[in-house]
Amino acid sequence: MSTPIPDIRPDYDKANYDENNIAAFTLEDPLTFLDGTPVKGPADWPRRRKEILSIFAKEMFGEEPPRPETMVTELVEEKADALAGFAVRSQYRMWFRQDKSGPAIDWLLLRPRHAKGPVPVILFLNFNGNQELIPDQEVIVPDCWHRNTEDHRLPEVRGNFCNPNSDTVLPIGILLSAGYAVMTAYYGQVSPDPNSGEPNPAFQQANFAYTGVFELWGKRDESRDDNTTAIGAWAWALSRGLDLAERIPELDARKAIVTGCSRLGKTALLAAARDERFPVCMPVQSGGGGVPLAKHDYGENVATEARMFTHWFCPAYAKYARNPAQLLTFDQHLLVATIAPRRLLVPGFNEPWFDTLGDFLSCQAASPAWELFGLPGLPKVPFPDNYDTSAIGPYLGYFRRTEEHGIAAYDWWMLLNFLKAI
Repeated sequence: MSTPIPDIRPDYDKANYDENNIAAFTLEDPLTFLDGTPVKGPADWPRRRKEILSIFAKEMFGEEPPRPETMVTELVEEKADALAGFAVRSQYRMWFRQDKSGPAIDWLLLRPRHAKGPVPVILFLNFNGNQELIPDQEVIVPDCWHRNTEDHRLPEVRGNFCNPNSDTVLPIGILLSAGYAVMTAYYGQVSPDPNSGEPNPAFQQANFAYTGVFELWGKRDESRDDNTTAIGAWAWALSRGLDLAERIPELDARKAIVTGCSRLGKTALLAAARDERFPVCMPVQSGGGGVPLAKHDYGENVATEARMFTHWFCPAYAKYARNPAQLLTFDQHLLVATIAPRRLLVPGFNEPWFDTLGDFLSCQAASPAWELFGLPGLPKVPFPDNYDTSAIGPYLGYFRRTEEHGIAAYDWWMLLNFLKAI
């Protein structure tokens, strides 16, 4: 008879904020195949990447959705002298059926008007609709469900990202001046994201979360524990945004940057892991299920994720909740490693739920994947303090700062400096 694996602590299903309660753990070597053979060089890496991505598909984020058979895009609106004449504002609608039926995604693109050639694009999903980027009445507000308003409609607040007191800001003028375009879409238009306490049965996670683009993939087989998740669907949408960028001659999609914050930081990381066309990724404050190590078990953990966010992770992931340190046979550093040899910048902050020490430890453990290619990995420095940039290398970097949860102006500034190495 096998001996049951003991719980680390009686309240394992609650967030832990005591470092003394973190059990000892070991991490899997990103440069060792599942059968124990070593990754001998860069030629072996594609096979190891595929192996790692298969683990995350089966055990955490569910099966990767297929590429669409058809993608129809329409330029709905364009203004050649937006933002005081400095930008071209374009709005695209994207469908996945030739007759333009079914789910659609609205993309907002802002690009520098006076660029002499194709420019790199910064691509991300937003939480409240494209209208929150700039104070522009002509930006289309998608007619779809929203999780945090009383009537579940998108708020009409425009240009909130331009408010310096907002937790998330978008210094659009600076980004355009630096030669970058910005493209975004509302994540709830891809698939809705109900709160765990949603009282209306019609809008609860168990069913409503799997609408939107899920319509394209047929009826879900509820007997499976690796069905496509909401994070998987949002990551799929980021790749469709990159497909659109490749069709726009004014953009250089080969230099695209994918980013996002919180659950959309997890999404950006997964998108870059699955789609090697993204050469740069910046997952901001991604929290549990993103960059931080699950085995570190501090703040958001496997148990809270499985209970509160049933649509973010597939059911298979819940079996690790009781004792991640002993039960998990993989961890987030492996997902981080799949970005190699491309570029990854990880911004953290000090809210305990998001375990930014776990961010740093994950980057440390993933670093050998870059070194495999003869590239500098994470600089070998102690856990850096706020605003200490010593852990930022040219290909892999980590930093933290004091501002609240969101993409702060400092994060954008650090990204622009990181991109100088390209």
